[in-house]
Amino acid sequence: MPPLRELATEVARRLSARGHRALFAGGCVRDFLLGREPKDFDIATSARPEQVLEVYPHAVLVGIQFGVVRVHHRGEEFEVATFRREGAYLDGRRPSEVTFTGEREDAQRRDFTINGMFLDPATGEVIDHVGGRADLAARVIRAIGDARARFSEDHLRLVRAIRFAAGLGFALDPATQEAIREMAPLVATVSAERVRDEVWKLLSGPDPRRGLELLDATGLLAHILPEVEATKGVPQPPEFHPEGDVWTHTLLVMGSLERPTADLAVAALLHDIGKPKTLVVADRIRFDRHAEVGAEMAEEVCRRLKCPTAETETVTALVRDHMKFMNVREMKASTLKRFLREPHFEALLALHKADCLGCHRDLTNWTYCVEKREEFARHQEPLRPKPLVTGHDLIAEGYPPGPRFGEILTVVEDAQLEGTLTTREQALAFVRERFPQEGGA
Repeated sequence: MPPLRELATEVARRLSARGHRALFAGGCVRDFLLGREPKDFDIATSARPEQVLEVYPHAVLVGIQFGVVRVHHRGEEFEVATFRREGAYLDGRRPSEVTFTGEREDAQRRDFTINGMFLDPATGEVIDHVGGRADLAARVIRAIGDARARFSEDHLRLVRAIRFAAGLGFALDPATQEAIREMAPLVATVSAERVRDEVWKLLSGPDPRRGLELLDATGLLAHILPEVEATKGVPQPPEFHPEGDVWTHTLLVMGSLERPTADLAVAALLHDIGKPKTLVVADRIRFDRHAEVGAEMAEEVCRRLKCPTAETETVTALVRDHMKFMNVREMKASTLKRFLREPHFEALLALHKADCLGCHRDLTNWTYCVEKREEFARHQEPLRPKPLVTGHDLIAEGYPPGPRFGEILTVVEDAQLEGTLTTREQALAFVRERFPQEGGA
């Protein structure tokens, strides 16, 4: 398959052959100038939607009122949009009307200068009507034209500005940042799914700590994640947390993550949100059951932001289980093996490491788990061995099916994990002695 850029160039070339202006637009131009490989290519053109369909009869109209056509070409999909000027935005997301126009006006309607440039695929010429190249060189995120107008058009741009700044390591233009701060409450009008997608991308990007700091500095954090905002000023026991309050700890944890998955990043952000509700200051500062309370709160956050069920369950489990590492060196072999084989353990291990690096920096328990897992593998001690006894075996032994089966099989597996039972015969004898049947001798 040819490179994506080559395929996009073919699409633009066919439009140009019909006498239409066809340019690469937006993020792909930005990435190209930054020396990055674009993940997709959007094409802006003078061709009207019906004219695009003349060139690509099997293309799909996805927004004819906005001049957007989806072209399928040699197994890839490209969005082709007619140059346009937009009318007033009445819902904070979509224009009330669109007028087809030229490329200069089309550039003026886009969000940020670094996303407002075009590139002619035929010549490689960059067409910049908005000062995007200068802002790329200066490493600045700046709204095109009047920042308040751009954010009024689509309130999600308030969060997108933060994502671009954190993801690219750019500064926010002061006027753009001030407009975000003034208009931060408007983020509440955006659908939960759109906000979640932007914030999750920010948190799983190259610098989640800076993203979090920018959300805070612009006032967006309080409107999107008030549970995290509430951790500010919550004291922690200095013997375990010399870094300071829960908010400071959270920032340090986020800064210790290494290109996390979205699930891990969100769990790291939320892992201590139960502390404000469980704070008790007596003989010392305590947060009894903060992991369990935090897990309940994390589940509420995920549901509020319309997270998929699987993601909600993973994040909740990570928050709930993040304190289990405290006791790993005292765990029985069976308990430790069950812990090490939990489906989310890799993420839990990464969260624990970041959690430690965000306070006392003692990785003793992290190292213990890593070494024990290697030891079990080296000695061929599987964390989930083939069962010595099954439910069918219990039925054959005369045990009636029921809730007791789970208890019996768990106790047998514990003994197997401890190494005290190694054969089926031993296991069945163990069951007969430990769980005598009613009426038995």
